[in-house]
Amino acid sequence: MEDLTWHHVFSDIKERHDFKKLQETLEDRYQNGEAYPPREELYTAFELTPFKEIKVVILGQDPYHGENQAHGLAFSVNDGVKLPPSLRNIYKELESDTGNVRKSGSLKDWAQEGVLLLNTVLSVDKGQANSHRGLGWEIFTDDIIKTISEELEHVVFILWGKPAQAKIKLIDTSKHHIITSVHPSPLSAYRGFFGSKPFTETNQYLESKGIRPIDWSEK
Repeated sequence: MEDLTWHHVFSDIKERHDFKKLQETLEDRYQNGEAYPPREELYTAFELTPFKEIKVVILGQDPYHGENQAHGLAFSVNDGVKLPPSLRNIYKELESDTGNVRKSGSLKDWAQEGVLLLNTVLSVDKGQANSHRGLGWEIFTDDIIKTISEELEHVVFILWGKPAQAKIKLIDTSKHHIITSVHPSPLSAYRGFFGSKPFTETNQYLESKGIRPIDWSEK
């Protein structure tokens, strides 16, 4: 659908599913506890990357659970925040693969290039990884992935680690390109993430389809 926007996509998903439990839990966690990212930044990934402009999807799990880190983009942290270990390894591979050196942990410029930085769970309690798993976010983000697969063509899906790779079943691999490796976390990066060259592979695929490649450099 040529004029499809996130507004249309979200409306369709909400018609198909009941997110009452998720909404009630979010209301409670944000009012009575401490949850991340800030509520107004829950949907930053969609605000910065319009639906029709998606070229790449990088899939993360859930937001960082430390103070002032998460701001609604998978793997990204606010400018000025110390780089988390996984992001540091992503930057090491980026430099080795493309020569680009990045200092800021904010990936907003990638999002504006057409890279949807999507976590499968969009919120988390302070200090408790995976604390919002199973509340309903996965239903929402699975439908996002399916809709991207159905409505768009020639999108690169970068799936690092087993949880991300479990989403391959949602993607039409005949019209999209999948890049997989182990997760960039320090526990696994040396088992196949380093040297995997996902950034050049992404751009080679996009160029082969006549699509402008991603500028991975820091703006």
